[in-house]
Amino acid sequence: MKMRMKKITGGFFCVLIWLMTAVMPVQGEELQLYATAAVLMDADSGRVLYGKNQDAVMAMASTTKIMTCILVLENVSQDESVTVSAYAASMPKVKLYIQRGEQYTVRDLLRSLMLESHNDSAVALAEHVGKRYLPRELREKETSEYTLEESKMAMAAFAACMNRKAAELGCENTWFITPNGLDATEQFVLEDGSTVQKEHCTTARELARILSYCIRESHCREAFLEITRAGNHSFSANGRSFSCTNHNAFLSMMDGALTGKTGFTNKAGYCYVGALERDGRTFVVALLACGWPNNKTYKWSDTRALMQYGLDNYFYRSFDQEGTAFDESVLKPLPVQNGQTDILGDQAYMAVRVESGEGMREGVLMRADETVQVQYTLETDRLTAPVEENTPVGSVEYILGDTVYRRDRIVTAGELGAVDTEWCLRQILERFLL
Repeated sequence: MKMRMKKITGGFFCVLIWLMTAVMPVQGEELQLYATAAVLMDADSGRVLYGKNQDAVMAMASTTKIMTCILVLENVSQDESVTVSAYAASMPKVKLYIQRGEQYTVRDLLRSLMLESHNDSAVALAEHVGKRYLPRELREKETSEYTLEESKMAMAAFAACMNRKAAELGCENTWFITPNGLDATEQFVLEDGSTVQKEHCTTARELARILSYCIRESHCREAFLEITRAGNHSFSANGRSFSCTNHNAFLSMMDGALTGKTGFTNKAGYCYVGALERDGRTFVVALLACGWPNNKTYKWSDTRALMQYGLDNYFYRSFDQEGTAFDESVLKPLPVQNGQTDILGDQAYMAVRVESGEGMREGVLMRADETVQVQYTLETDRLTAPVEENTPVGSVEYILGDTVYRRDRIVTAGELGAVDTEWCLRQILERFLL
């Protein structure tokens, strides 16, 4: 089958945007960041707009809890009651100091998890969801009666859910062991008897991808934002009163600050992942190993620097705008073998058109000096009748860098029957008898 490929390159931005961006940092300029690994991401496209060691595999501390939170929201109701196990109650600080046998709502524990970053609340929630994947006798057993081994089984089941979700999101270098982000390692025995050790880890790129999912794609995104944007939350349970305060200082640092989660362990250092939405653009910043005590404020200066870089340099560009949109006039009708025609002996042709795919991205954030490459491919140079309408014959791709951000189909614009006995008889009748 003969292949044909042509390329059409988009033009420049309008003069206004060029003037606005004339004083921007030049492409490739290094920002002065404290973080060992950092990413600025376009939440809508997943495009990395700025990266520093963005694919380095590192510990991520309590930023883990964004995955814990979204999975709990997607799997259970916030009105459900959670019974505390001895294992959950034994978690180290920072903690809510829940006690074995006590009961709390998922709603209250989620706010304890995300506002105060309580480690015991994370485990209680993880066990509550994870036990649903255990054998029937353990599903029906009261969590407060779980042995240490049974609690760890429920935890492992929840971690498996976390890793499945990470894989679905394309996070190949992320591995979850705990729901709270405490440093952990585990060993696996391979079929050949050798062992491999995995650590609780992610990369800056993949951590940003996970938060982008939480705020843009999950069907529970509104609940996630409501929880993580709350300034405080007070509740009473088991004869005690609790008050949780949001420690995400970034929420009051920049206009449009949307959400975020801090984290710290001795191994991970200070970590942060947060989002900002302004003028139709949503940016996500992920920072790993951004200082150790006493450098807890470094993450805020890095976050501001990256967010401002995005605001100053990247603007939305539609794939349908002039200078970028694909010119369908270059598509010529395809010859059709054995196709019916109005005149006996003529060559049959079929027109083709571009069909936008459902859910396709309409545009992407770009710098003024970047262009979109529009490339179309025809899979064949001729068709054979009969031809049905909307038969795929090629594609149009919108490419930025090495990534395809949109792919439309080229399809037939109508249907065409094949030359057969009925058609031949009709031709004879029309020409010689009528």
